[in-house]
Amino acid sequence: MSAHDIAQAVRSGQRSAVGIAEAALADIAARDGAYHCVTRSLRDRALAVAAEVDRAVAEGRDPGPLAGVPFGIKDLFDLKGEVTTAGSRVLRNDPPALRDAVLVQRLIAAGAVPIATTNMDEFAYGFATDNAHYGVTRNPHDPERLAGGSSGGSAAGVAAGLFPLGLGSDTNGSIRVPASLCGVWGLRTTQGRLPVEGSYPFVASLDTVGPFAGTLGDLRLCFEALDARPLASVDARHVRIARLGGWFMADMSAPMAKAMDALAAHLGASELIDLPEIARARAAAFVISAAEGGALHLPRLRQHADEYDPAVRDRLLAGALLPATLIFQAQKLRNWFRARMHEAFAEVDVLIAPAVVGEAPRFDQPLIEVGGSMVSARANLGLYTQPLTLAGFPVLTVPLKVPGLPLGAQLIAKPGREDILFALGDRLERDGVAQARGVNN
Repeated sequence: MSAHDIAQAVRSGQRSAVGIAEAALADIAARDGAYHCVTRSLRDRALAVAAEVDRAVAEGRDPGPLAGVPFGIKDLFDLKGEVTTAGSRVLRNDPPALRDAVLVQRLIAAGAVPIATTNMDEFAYGFATDNAHYGVTRNPHDPERLAGGSSGGSAAGVAAGLFPLGLGSDTNGSIRVPASLCGVWGLRTTQGRLPVEGSYPFVASLDTVGPFAGTLGDLRLCFEALDARPLASVDARHVRIARLGGWFMADMSAPMAKAMDALAAHLGASELIDLPEIARARAAAFVISAAEGGALHLPRLRQHADEYDPAVRDRLLAGALLPATLIFQAQKLRNWFRARMHEAFAEVDVLIAPAVVGEAPRFDQPLIEVGGSMVSARANLGLYTQPLTLAGFPVLTVPLKVPGLPLGAQLIAKPGREDILFALGDRLERDGVAQARGVNN
């Protein structure tokens, strides 16, 4: 059932929120072994929240627009009474959180039910959800392939039908990459629009948070609850659209190139816009991420380095050693690139680009082709997402209706214009160009 259908059934009294929660918990217990989306079941909390929803319905009170809808939570959001591990053993002995993260509070206030915490790359530093401590999340469309990361547990859980909504974070592509590889809708919100309080930071100056869903309508319901206000109505017929060229048209697999050509043709996006200095923008995002991440973790690394995932530890240590002049140059480029992004929107409302180079890589071949060479997928799946990180613009990942494995496109708008992205996404969903790819239960 979609989030919309569950909420409708619970609000009308046709289904109980407790019954929905029990079914979701049983489904996770029965099927998640094949995918490893979930790190912790929140049974007691889920049943208590669901019982409160049912009480509200029985007493004639409004249970909220997401009444009884289960949602998965990337394990870097605080949950009252639970230790926030951020995908690491290093934090396992920390005291439990005293309160829920703000976004978790808002979803529960809207009637949603927290059902489980979800797997992630350690400290959100990766694009694969390949976690040395908690295992690898497998793609529900082919368990021999990566789900993408770092919010892969939430994206794969939605794709597998374990829960209709998932909560994630996106610094360099951590929502956009797994949404594309798992074939679901994902939203990287305008930086600063949604509160990050109660979420463990990766790169504080770049971090954003946002939702996954199996339908655009569900994503909208979730985003409006997270944003605590309704979206404005926009007429998609008047949205001006262009396609990002250059960097964003190189290195695509043949299926992705075909899908993007079809999307551009459907939208009449014949104009190409080349953003300047994309390679340097991506490098700046790398530098800022490494430097801030390294600085955050350096005190703990000095005492507990052996408890980190070795791949994450080495990158954090390298980041902590970056010279101040290089970090300053990266931040200077960030400001310059943001200005160029604003200029690109002078005559258009939405830019389109691929989310990843192609289909999800296999575990036994964790490589993608970039510039004619085979390179690490774990480090390079953010090829098209990472440069856009610097500007902080909102991006909607659209699951394209294609044969074979899922592919996703990025729709990019100016800051604060998520309403335009939803309007255009709705048009693509109604036209049959976009369609989330769930797997059979």
